[in-house]
Amino acid sequence: MTRVRVESFTISLDGFGAGPGQDMTHPLGLGGADLHQWAFPTRTFQQALFGADGGSTGIDDDFAARGFRDIGAWIIGRNMFGPVRGPWPDMSWKGWWGDNPPFHVPVFVLTHHARPTIRMDGHTSFHFVTGGIHEALDRAREAAQGLDVRIGGGPHTLQQYLRAGLVDELHIAIAPVLLGQGERLFEGVDLRALGYECVQFVASQKASHVVLRRAGHHP
Repeated sequence: MTRVRVESFTISLDGFGAGPGQDMTHPLGLGGADLHQWAFPTRTFQQALFGADGGSTGIDDDFAARGFRDIGAWIIGRNMFGPVRGPWPDMSWKGWWGDNPPFHVPVFVLTHHARPTIRMDGHTSFHFVTGGIHEALDRAREAAQGLDVRIGGGPHTLQQYLRAGLVDELHIAIAPVLLGQGERLFEGVDLRALGYECVQFVASQKASHVVLRRAGHHP
């Protein structure tokens, strides 16, 4: 059965999942890259993002790797896809990740502005959904063909799916950094009332990894 998962989403000690002022030089907002010091060196991320051999193993890599396991489709917000706001000025922007993005499955991008599907190398395709979170999830479930759907960033996208009770499991990494401002992941989200409980807690030298699952939802 297809599950809806959040994986490797990192927040600061003060709860921010992205910094302010996203632009071409700050894809994750000011200070946002500091959140991912646990992830970037791992073998999983080195291969997925940079096509490089090597990288660190251990707790951080184990959590990074599980985020790509059994994933048949992704859903991401417009801000995760790129810094362009409002109507698309042209069709030139195709994401941060180059010609061969790390997804390798269909990706559904939440947006208010329609755009034709983009087909990339490595079996990644970007589909732009203007009908909201439920339409995106229906299409992602169909595309996943029995595998799981992974919800990516940014924080606002995750909040919408959490409030709607649509996320079965979350892996949150808590980085030992302070951002001070930006977008708080759990702003206005009552996880306890929504039925989530902590089922795993593991700390590495660079992050604390927490897995939350809705009561009654089993892997």
